[in-house]
Amino acid sequence: MKKRLPHNCSKEHAEYLQAILRRERFISITRYLILIAFIALWEVFARTGIIDPFIGSSPTRIWETLVRLYTNGELFEHIWITLYETVVGFLLGTLLGTLVAILLWWSNTLSRILDPYLVVLNALPKIALGPILIVWFGAGVKSIIVMALLISLVVTIMSVLVGFNEITGEKQLLMRTLGANKLQIFTMVVLPASVPTIMSALKISVGMSWVGVIVGEYLVSKAGLGYLIVYGGQVFKLDLVMTSIVVLCVLAALMYYGVAYLEKKLVLWRTHE
Repeated sequence: MKKRLPHNCSKEHAEYLQAILRRERFISITRYLILIAFIALWEVFARTGIIDPFIGSSPTRIWETLVRLYTNGELFEHIWITLYETVVGFLLGTLLGTLVAILLWWSNTLSRILDPYLVVLNALPKIALGPILIVWFGAGVKSIIVMALLISLVVTIMSVLVGFNEITGEKQLLMRTLGANKLQIFTMVVLPASVPTIMSALKISVGMSWVGVIVGEYLVSKAGLGYLIVYGGQVFKLDLVMTSIVVLCVLAALMYYGVAYLEKKLVLWRTHE
């Protein structure tokens, strides 16, 4: 949709806005041109033998694999399974991570006690917990969701808690002077000021959730995009591997831009309050 300039702005301001719009159009066009050039060069290199199409695949081979999966009724089945696991893990990780961050902000003593444990959990390779999760939750969807939850949870806790702690103490001191309790300080000062931090944590959590789900599907799944990648690698169907990776990229980008869209709406809502 074409953006319209305000009717009541000055000539200088209109020229400034026009320059911004031209820059935004240039950025958007350049993004699409880079993507088109990458796809075209990939296809040309595969057809001319610069890259081995068996190893590196090609856009046409990926398209043919997509059509075959769709015709066989497998494409959306695998997409749905992976997307369901990712969304559930993402929502649980975001909700629990934010609640734990609130709890740690509320009690500085508890935050100092648990800080080294959070650091260790964040540094721990979560894939090492895979065999334990399989025994505890079974070789199925539950283990995959828990893996996604573990990978995104600690990152969310630490990111949101840092945002809470960075809120200036002057406003909190003013609220205390006016007789506000800790809950009022949190809901009226800390939480509204931390919305950008929380949204940034959500963007990070999106990627972490996808990582967790794919790692989980590598270990235990019988369906999903991670399963297709493992299966394709085992039987040397590398077109299937590349197709699954491309679909993953598209889904991850859509989910990321969904969070970015939500962030933009929240920013507009806050500015119009």
